[in-house]
Amino acid sequence: MSDPTTAELTPPRGVVTVFSDIWCSFAHIAVHRLHETRARLGLEEQVSFDLRAFPLELLNDAPSPRPGTDSEVARMASLEPSAGWQLWQAKDWLYPSTTLPALEAVLAAKAQSLNASEQLDLGLRRAFWAESRCISHRKVILDVAADTGAVDVDALAEALDDGRARRALSDQAALAKSDRVDCSPHLFLPDGSDHPNPGIDVDWEGAYGIGWPVIASDDPKVYEDILLRAATE
Repeated sequence: MSDPTTAELTPPRGVVTVFSDIWCSFAHIAVHRLHETRARLGLEEQVSFDLRAFPLELLNDAPSPRPGTDSEVARMASLEPSAGWQLWQAKDWLYPSTTLPALEAVLAAKAQSLNASEQLDLGLRRAFWAESRCISHRKVILDVAADTGAVDVDALAEALDDGRARRALSDQAALAKSDRVDCSPHLFLPDGSDHPNPGIDVDWEGAYGIGWPVIASDDPKVYEDILLRAATE
């Protein structure tokens, strides 16, 4: 696939496109802040989120290492405690080895509505980061979908069974490998601007999975500007 142009990545007015993975702690913060800031500004009817997959395991050709996510919990939770966090509490063998089924489910839910996809995505992030649930398991995905109250669970189960969103997942993985999509999360706005990991400047002490993130700066207020610029008139 050739690199996408700015126009191809630019959403329509009233939409923020979000490339991310579910087991990315920075994306957990970004998605939480998008939802919370949208509600606080009263923009639920003016802005929707188009969730796209940035599947780290496909880009890295390996599952995300648990020591990496474990090393991020305390530091990232201090930036945004209300997003929901805990060190993994379930049995070790229940730790998800993949997020691809969950990412596929979020894409499949878009056939129902962007809101259904948004709520499933948000629920799956909390299930992993705050509730230690195995989001690679089909039943967990469908249970989370039912808990949202926004997703037609039977329709989602049918979509997962026939794999209708798998092509979209593969296509978005190819986009994630391009030079135009930098990281999880990476936001694209209707005005043509894009914002990788908005508001957070981060470095690492030691290798991923061995060291820990070092946050140089964090400005949550950038989400107000992002949402106001994306909003419909």
